[in-house]
Amino acid sequence: MSYTYDYPRPAVTADCVVFGVDGKSLQILLVKRGNEPFKGGWAFPGGFMNMDETVEECAVRELYEETGLKINRLKQLGCFSDVHRDPRGRVVSVAFYALATPAEVRGGDDASEARWFALEEVPHPLAFDHDDMLQKALQQLRKDIHFDLERG
Repeated sequence: MSYTYDYPRPAVTADCVVFGVDGKSLQILLVKRGNEPFKGGWAFPGGFMNMDETVEECAVRELYEETGLKINRLKQLGCFSDVHRDPRGRVVSVAFYALATPAEVRGGDDASEARWFALEEVPHPLAFDHDDMLQKALQQLRKDIHFDLERG
């Protein structure tokens, strides 16, 4: 039995902020968008959630589809819901972040390219509100590292 709602519903996406740690520098994984909006711009891997998956499953799937990178342990960073964050319509994103050893990546699905960038070489502005996501992820990473150092 299907149900029709009397009010509009937003689409839900998941985005992945993946930090690469190689012992020398902090890197960030980005994809070059193959489609509009922001075609040719850089963004975090991510995409729309399917009706039969959780937002966590969506994040893992989209990360793999767009980069070939398989990470099963992502931490939820937060929800990004600015009304105008996506020019296609009302879209709410749940962002995740992870630390990984940089591995070979390739563009796939709707990403024309995937690449690791040194943090100081990240091309700005990133698509959508991904610059805000990056800042929040960096703040959270600093907190996590500080907490781990205190625990010794």
